[in-house]
Amino acid sequence: MRRTSTALIIGGGIAGTATAMALQKAGVDSVVYEAHPSAADGIGAFLTLASNGVDALRVLGADGPVLQAGFSTPRITLRSSTGKRLGESRTGQSLPDGTTSQTVKRADLYRVLYEEAAGRGLRIEHGKSLIAAEEVGNHVRAVFADGSEAVGDMLIGCDGVHSTVRRIIDPTAPAPTYSGLITNGGYVRGVPVDTEQGSYEMVFGRRAFFGYAKAPDGEVWWFANVPRRTEPARGEIEAIDPDEWRGRLLDLFAEDAGPAASLVQATPAPTRMSPIHAMPHLPNWHRGRMLAIGDAAHAPSPTSGQGASLSIEDAVVLAKCIRDLPNTQAAFTRFEEMRRPRVERIIKWARRVNNSKAAGPVGRVIRDAMMPVIMKIVANSRATNGIYDYHIDWDVLSGAWP
Repeated sequence: MRRTSTALIIGGGIAGTATAMALQKAGVDSVVYEAHPSAADGIGAFLTLASNGVDALRVLGADGPVLQAGFSTPRITLRSSTGKRLGESRTGQSLPDGTTSQTVKRADLYRVLYEEAAGRGLRIEHGKSLIAAEEVGNHVRAVFADGSEAVGDMLIGCDGVHSTVRRIIDPTAPAPTYSGLITNGGYVRGVPVDTEQGSYEMVFGRRAFFGYAKAPDGEVWWFANVPRRTEPARGEIEAIDPDEWRGRLLDLFAEDAGPAASLVQATPAPTRMSPIHAMPHLPNWHRGRMLAIGDAAHAPSPTSGQGASLSIEDAVVLAKCIRDLPNTQAAFTRFEEMRRPRVERIIKWARRVNNSKAAGPVGRVIRDAMMPVIMKIVANSRATNGIYDYHIDWDVLSGAWP
């Protein structure tokens, strides 16, 4: 594709900044349009960047700042509400230099990728909330809520699970699927936990799910997944004061073994509760010169530990397709062919895990009995290795890459 192409990137989060850097590497100009009036500092709790996500960042030369912002978390130990060990799993593979999956605060990941993109001379405009887009001849025109407009050769939606670009591409697109879980988390010091640094402990509690890891400086990072059958309205549970949720969580975890209640009680400022959504299958990822990627096209639940990694992979693969193929339509079509099977397999797997978090009394007994067997089977399965072994070779042409 011609090197003078210009991309309008909607969304300045993980997918947006990674896409801008990847397109720059492919010789394509871009401008990132972010709805927030400033950088997304302090937004969200923390996430796992799996080893395949770190590997994709290395293609862009952007992994260093991210590794400095987080810490290695290569393993997960699963326990029952009584403290019984149910099994162990990996969060990724070891890369050739020994680097493993990383846990990082979402705001820190936003920040370092934003700073990396800005440091490379990439343009990021804030306060730009997209309201409409249309193709005009060989270009696409974007209209923003502040009345401004932009014109480019293509428009790439990196605007998350509640994507505007997705609805513009296909007004009949399905809405994100509510997982049946709501979540929050926090950071706390001074509470002893019986776990090694860098290893996640995750507990299938009687009434809610709890996970935590100890950072190198001794701080404990935790999250809670709480079953809720009905989907909350947008902003409903976010509006409830975190201290009120603290009381509810203490009640939910009161009968469980482990430090959940102590960690929640001692946390100065838990994050606000929010619902977990996924986008399991979007029929149309692209139309004409417009494309949705990352969570806008295929959001897995956080259970997968793959949301950020898949978004970064998308950015690199898309840039290769645009570089290698003769026009936008061919590039977008090839991108979807390469990405859809992988991401939908991961989403399906994560959905099954989510269901086990919200099990009833009978389901808990069956789950706890079967989990040790299941964990042994999946530990080194071909499917599990396939998630983490994924590697993008920048020098291989997209038309030949499987």
